[in-house]
Amino acid sequence: MHISDRMARPKSSTSLDSRILRRMRAGKRGAVYSPGQFLDFGTRAGVDQALSRLSRAGTIRRCGRGMYDLARHHEWFGTLPPDPELAAQAVATGRGIKLWPSGGEAANLLGLSGQVPARRIYLTDGRSRTLTIAGQELMFKRRSARRMAMSARPTGLIVSALEAIGAGHLSHARLERLQRDLTAADKRTLLQELPLAPAWMHSWLRYLAS
Repeated sequence: MHISDRMARPKSSTSLDSRILRRMRAGKRGAVYSPGQFLDFGTRAGVDQALSRLSRAGTIRRCGRGMYDLARHHEWFGTLPPDPELAAQAVATGRGIKLWPSGGEAANLLGLSGQVPARRIYLTDGRSRTLTIAGQELMFKRRSARRMAMSARPTGLIVSALEAIGAGHLSHARLERLQRDLTAADKRTLLQELPLAPAWMHSWLRYLAS
């Protein structure tokens, strides 16, 4: 057989399965993967078939429609769910949408609230939907193009957090730590994207950027 013929031959299914599995094992613990993250290994049909084979063999877990992970096990708690934040990122990657945490989740991430929301809710430029991934509900709420034009960090996250806290509960003292933590680049971004935020927040965003 001519060497060019050998080079043109498609990779075996075993090779494709192994490459997908190696990438998943090299990723973050609790990560979730969509087929689109393996298209550099083969065609969409080939990747779908490989993921299906690995799932049927019990090597990986199908944790939602078009979503897969390496199930983690705990000696006391049994099989653990995937990391919800990484699961949301996988949804965004797989569907080609933009998203970031909303409301209480954003306030918690920024250190403005100690409460951990019971439900994971994300703002998105995709359609509103609720997905269940390994028993966890992830809610995606569509927002206007104007709102989603803000960068996820810091403006989008801060606007979501302030919206959840409410104007009546904001104070300079409450925002002082966040103001110190913002970089000069973050503050420039806040001022550049100020027109995209609700008008009642403008004075607070200017304070954070000062």
